Amino acid sequence: MDLKTNNTSPVLTDRLGIHSALMPYSPNSSSFAPTLFLTIPRRRPGILDDVRSSLIDAMKSSSPTHNTLTIESNSETTLTNGDLAYCNWMLKYPSALASFEQIANCAKGKRIALFLDYDGTLSPIVDNPDHAFMSNSMRAAVSNVAKYFPTAIISGRSRDKVFEFVGLTELYYAGSHGMDIMGPVRPSSSDNKNCIRSTNEEGKEVNLFQPASKFLPMIDEVFKSLVEITKDIVGATVENNKFCVSVHYRNVDEKSWIVVGQSVEEILKGYPHLRLTHGRKVLEVRPVLDWHKGKAVEFLLESLGLMDCDDVVPIYVGDDRTDEDAFKVLREGNRGYGIIVSSKPKESNAFYSLRDPSEVMEFLKTLVTWKKKNTL
Repeated sequence: MDLKTNNTSPVLTDRLGIHSALMPYSPNSSSFAPTLFLTIPRRRPGILDDVRSSLIDAMKSSSPTHNTLTIESNSETTLTNGDLAYCNWMLKYPSALASFEQIANCAKGKRIALFLDYDGTLSPIVDNPDHAFMSNSMRAAVSNVAKYFPTAIISGRSRDKVFEFVGLTELYYAGSHGMDIMGPVRPSSSDNKNCIRSTNEEGKEVNLFQPASKFLPMIDEVFKSLVEITKDIVGATVENNKFCVSVHYRNVDEKSWIVVGQSVEEILKGYPHLRLTHGRKVLEVRPVLDWHKGKAVEFLLESLGLMDCDDVVPIYVGDDRTDEDAFKVLREGNRGYGIIVSSKPKESNAFYSLRDPSEVMEFLKTLVTWKKKNTL
């Protein structure tokens, strides 16, 4: 693997252009593990204060505060500590728009496969999760990019709910963090007991992949328990996303966050086959399965006949902690690019960044313009 340098950033010349500060880890095999079950260590009894501190710290990590820093007392220009930190952060995670030429050069003559998160990526983060509507202009941009590249949306929402928000039949959809995938029919699908044949909204035959199907009764039971235990917490909402349950605390007073967290953990004590993960002001209750958005990307690439192809460049765009699994899969295999959507600095396995959904839309449009130019 040769490494060339210039005045900007080093480029790996075998497949992808990658910044030296973001060199990939050693590639692992892309084959699926023989079992999907994870082993989750149980907490040792006794250290209650440490447990509470760990829980609230994890919940607060999605809501950093910024202090304003005045540069000159007589100047109208002020910068925040967050602004300065973001500028430094972008040295490690440069803008995918500003770096588009580098991405395009590495994708020249290759096939791009596009994977997109929904909340915070295609739609803004809103107080009411039921009102996370994407704009008509974003919908048009996604529809247009899907004409040129195979495109999938991988969301923590239920697959039906994210389809209701997006409403585009030309895409592939994966809900519940990849535990509910609607993808193309492939010859080997009969070899996987978790795949069933179905039809999409257009009546086209598709494969449904649902590795957590046997957890459905348990998920429904926990959903009802969480609704009951949080009903008196002002601002807390519980969302049933089919193969996982989301407990939103965005509208809860910060002093009560620990009550939300402890309530969820109390319910989970009776369900050793479920685990708790954290998102952007949301607690996710998920089955103890070795399955996540990164595995969903691999599954879709395989379904599309694009797995382990040197001429394929997968691009994953997402904003949430759960998207890190997909970023990591692309990084470790030196397969493609993760692009994190964030207006605040945070550590990531992504290579590039975009500030918000408006920049995501601009990036999608830029991809289409580039593709059109290179197909003339």
